[in-house]
Amino acid sequence: MTVFSSPHFAGHEQVSFFHDADTGLKAIIAVHSTALGPAAGGCRMWTYVDDQAALDDVLRLSRGMSYKNAMADLALGGGKAVIIGDSRRDKTPALMTAFGRAVDSLGGHYVTAEDVGITVADMATAAKETRYISGLAKSGQAAGGDPSPKTARGVFTGIRAAVQAKLGSADLKGVRVAVQGLGGVGYNLCRNLFEAGARLVVADIHDDRTALAADEFGAEVVNVDEILFADVDVVAPCALGAVLNAHTIPRLKAGIVAGGANNQLATDSDGMRLRDRGILFAPDYVINAGGIINVAAEYLGNRSEAEVDRDIERIGDRLHEIFALAEREGRPTNEVADAMAEDKIRKAARSQGQKAA
Repeated sequence: MTVFSSPHFAGHEQVSFFHDADTGLKAIIAVHSTALGPAAGGCRMWTYVDDQAALDDVLRLSRGMSYKNAMADLALGGGKAVIIGDSRRDKTPALMTAFGRAVDSLGGHYVTAEDVGITVADMATAAKETRYISGLAKSGQAAGGDPSPKTARGVFTGIRAAVQAKLGSADLKGVRVAVQGLGGVGYNLCRNLFEAGARLVVADIHDDRTALAADEFGAEVVNVDEILFADVDVVAPCALGAVLNAHTIPRLKAGIVAGGANNQLATDSDGMRLRDRGILFAPDYVINAGGIINVAAEYLGNRSEAEVDRDIERIGDRLHEIFALAEREGRPTNEVADAMAEDKIRKAARSQGQKAA
């Protein structure tokens, strides 16, 4: 396993590996940038094909968190954690306690929260060992709790913005949306879309999730291998990343890609492939920022839930700005968003006498 030679290493400040023999914990925490504040990003538990895949994932995700937090104007840098293992089989309270100790050992340089395979209860267990944690149970009117519904709400807001930019109206009634992945974000997104009158096509690796969506939302269920290529107006990837690539993009029928998954583009050049096909892409770290906006408010203690909801609504405004600039300059939306995020990080690093990652 190599760090510096990974194609996803991008000047990361710190990459730490943790192993606890008693609990079976194998985790990697990557801190990409602390120019804007402590590196914040969720913890993902996944069955990676090998250790290098886990390292590549955490490097990509942590860099994405730097961009996400910068674009959301949060006083947080970018970091991420991955735990190698099957969350349905290998996760135990003891393992999450060991993970809490790992986070605490970094002394606040990294702040964790939920991601794929991790729940509010898991974070509560980890919190017994560290205070550098968010995504805990809500208390009163303060921000907090599972960030997934907030992420979903931001994606919903972003889909409206993309539909308005592409189709000329933000009204989602009758708009066909294919949702790939029905975890915490995808399922809540389906609920938001259904309530707005959208028609849903869904897929997930777990049949019980698609059965629920069919029953509750009248969703059409298709195979996971077909969902990206459904005959719809919008494709919303809400599972894992790198689903948009040289092989899949030519097969897309939707005119819009706007979903909650991180790192949807396999490579930066895939943004141009989408543009060349006339497909409007909502950069993932902009549209899916609702969860981290909520996590930041909880951790920093500086926003109420009502204020968080207003901040999430501004995701649509940011996307409109990106869409307009990309159209004006003839550039892909991911390139425009990257430049905006990097400029924010660079200015923050310069003000602190740092070098930007």
